[in-house]
Amino acid sequence: MLFSPLTLGELELPNRLVMAPLTRLRSGEAGVPAPIVAEHYRQRASLGLIVSEGTYPSPAGRSYPGQPGIVTPEQIAGWKKVTEAVHAEGGRIFAQIMHGGRVSHEDINGGHQVVAPSAIAVEAETRTYKGKQAHPVPHALTTDELPGVLEEIVQGSLNAIEAGFDGVELHSANGYLLHEFLAPSSNQREDIYGGSPENRARFVIEVVQAVVAAVGGDRVGIRISPEHNVQGALETDAADARATYSQLVDAISPLKLAYLSILHKEPAGDLVQYLRSRFNGPFLVNTGFGVITTRDEAIALVADGHADAVVVGRPAIANPDLVRRWREGLPVNEPDQSTFYADGAEGYTDYPFYEESAN
Repeated sequence: MLFSPLTLGELELPNRLVMAPLTRLRSGEAGVPAPIVAEHYRQRASLGLIVSEGTYPSPAGRSYPGQPGIVTPEQIAGWKKVTEAVHAEGGRIFAQIMHGGRVSHEDINGGHQVVAPSAIAVEAETRTYKGKQAHPVPHALTTDELPGVLEEIVQGSLNAIEAGFDGVELHSANGYLLHEFLAPSSNQREDIYGGSPENRARFVIEVVQAVVAAVGGDRVGIRISPEHNVQGALETDAADARATYSQLVDAISPLKLAYLSILHKEPAGDLVQYLRSRFNGPFLVNTGFGVITTRDEAIALVADGHADAVVVGRPAIANPDLVRRWREGLPVNEPDQSTFYADGAEGYTDYPFYEESAN
């Protein structure tokens, strides 16, 4: 089953292994994907679907030095070379549209105001171009400012389609802007976008609806991470999390999205499978950051009916030919974590294919 075809929107995937969006920070201060980025993704084109690293739709939405954007003509042109390289190898690629929200700093995003649902800082330090610094207290977006942020995400999605991506994944996970609206710890608003589960889900729903209206539901996926509890986006009340994500999934289900992707440590557990039962479309799971997904686990998740496809990160980093290795039960390369967020080719484009490692 894991190695059988799957239809996502208008795409026919040759297998059900999806490359997770992986922050790699190889696009420089200008946020323009270089040829090495195109090579990295080209090498992994045999995966059923590639989801790009988180890509910012506005300068204020940039979270990390070296993170790519999808704003300027140069960034769009850089991504066009990436998508052309993937498509030339027969692959399929979605752009992950990621507004970082309060997970940023003025010394990362070019001096732009850091924004969030509420004026609550992430209690952590971040690496900036000027060294490690504490996250600032963000500007709480006013109700009147929210349509502008929504429009930035829509335009970023349109830019991604212009750059040749097969679709976009809206990043509503891991403590970034959209997730910040969902999580009660980061959203303490008193208007229609805060308070109840219905209100906290409202902005995310509006963003999904607007992007679907712009590019079509079959070109839109969404990634969520309920109860992941990272970067200060805490969802520790199980009943509240269930209610919040039920509101979200119920609202987006009629839009006929390409997929819903959930990152959760218990992909076969009650919450994840409950949300799956409420979603009308392909369902992807990712087992989280704690442990590396194994071949046997990925096979079982699909075979047991818990997911239509499995999203993998570190195995895809270290094995550009992961599909072949897992299908044939071949040995795998181990990822070198020290190079995940470094510069250059090491740990990025130099992991060998099986034939090369066997010589």
